[in-house]
Amino acid sequence: MGKKSYVVAGGLIALALAGSGTTPAFAGNTQPTGKAPTGKAPAAEAKKVDFAGTVALSNCSGSVVRTPTSDPSDPALVLTNGHCIETGFPAAGEVIVDQPSTRTFKLLDAKANEVATLKASKVSYATMTDTDVTIYQLTSSYRDITKKYGIKPLVLEDDHPVKGRAITVVSGYWKKTYSCNIDGFVYRMKEGEWTWKDSVRYTPACRTIGGTSGSPVIDHKTGKVTAVNNTGNGGGERCTLNNPCEIDRKGNVTVRKGINYAQQTYGIVPCVGHDSKIDLNRPGCKLPRPAAGR
Repeated sequence: MGKKSYVVAGGLIALALAGSGTTPAFAGNTQPTGKAPTGKAPAAEAKKVDFAGTVALSNCSGSVVRTPTSDPSDPALVLTNGHCIETGFPAAGEVIVDQPSTRTFKLLDAKANEVATLKASKVSYATMTDTDVTIYQLTSSYRDITKKYGIKPLVLEDDHPVKGRAITVVSGYWKKTYSCNIDGFVYRMKEGEWTWKDSVRYTPACRTIGGTSGSPVIDHKTGKVTAVNNTGNGGGERCTLNNPCEIDRKGNVTVRKGINYAQQTYGIVPCVGHDSKIDLNRPGCKLPRPAAGR
């Protein structure tokens, strides 16, 4: 697989967007066509969940996020998927830290209007190992964004997601939401060469599509980001690209065609230090580290 950008939501490749190279299926197994698909409304109606603080990338969705202890003067962070990084999918085992970037993001208000273009200064962290995340550091602080545009960052939940909890996936790319519940957690999920730990499985109502990769998953009870949307099984195949499979503690494999997934984000919180620096040596930080020599 070459170094290309992807939009994923329902499979790593399928969810990446057109115009950015070969698209991944991760976030919905369908490549966006430029029009939001029509269909039945989500079964569960989200309460008090809107688009404020979400962003649209060239090929994915994302959000401006902070930890519970972030300072308003800290550089703002944008969270999306590892497979959404502009340099292409990180290989299994690859971890990227402090990589220069000038990527831009369209910031949305509560009604999904684009109110600003934000710019990255670097990729603070990215990987598709154990999880599927990219964290960009911006040239603006949280205070800058709130003062200029009236938009507050979303807050990362610092505890494990809860089974059965009502959630909404908020796509800045499509300006569309998907509401359902957390169906459960997957011990190991494998898609192609990548393996993720303790993934979030949605109930069937969250039929995420290409371009929803990287969308924040909002817990209705707390209003915080509990996960980041990343993939789904679109074709019913076993553990192949765009067709992730579930593996239990005994090694049994289960395929759930049409079901979509997210990666938990509470593990990011202990890794964020002063000035929004991603410090993998902080107490409690368990994000994968770069291999020696990389």
